[in-house]
Amino acid sequence: MKRYLLLLAAAAVAALAFPSIASAQSGHFVGNQTCTDIGTQLQCTGKVAGLGGTEFEITVSGATGTASVTCRNPAGNVAPGQAFSFPAGASSGPLATPQNGNYTYSLATLAPSAPAGSCPNRKWTATVDDVTFTGTVTITLTEDGVVSDTFTVVL
Repeated sequence: MKRYLLLLAAAAVAALAFPSIASAQSGHFVGNQTCTDIGTQLQCTGKVAGLGGTEFEITVSGATGTASVTCRNPAGNVAPGQAFSFPAGASSGPLATPQNGNYTYSLATLAPSAPAGSCPNRKWTATVDDVTFTGTVTITLTEDGVVSDTFTVVL
């Protein structure tokens, strides 16, 4: 029995002597995050703090874009094209955690290109003039692949 207690005490001392690496994610959004329609793109901006992992990433998802299209024929005449909708999103990609744990971001969705069939004839040139964004945008902060915080913006 003494041997068992001695072994248990040694295991407890060893566990306390080698602290484990902290794995709690504490990154969070600070204040309001905003998303603004800037023509053919949706731009989301804000600030995160409390970053403590080795990498973090900010993603934007949930918005729907509806693009208006103009068609121009070879003679230069312009006519309305076929509007289309698409899911709009953006990502910062993996970023190294800054030394002070704070980061101010600005992410913009990619401007869409008109798909085939947007104009009456393939000799016409389609141009996306404007995009209207709708829906509820979710901005997500992940640290080392684990979600730390989310923020919602209603458009």
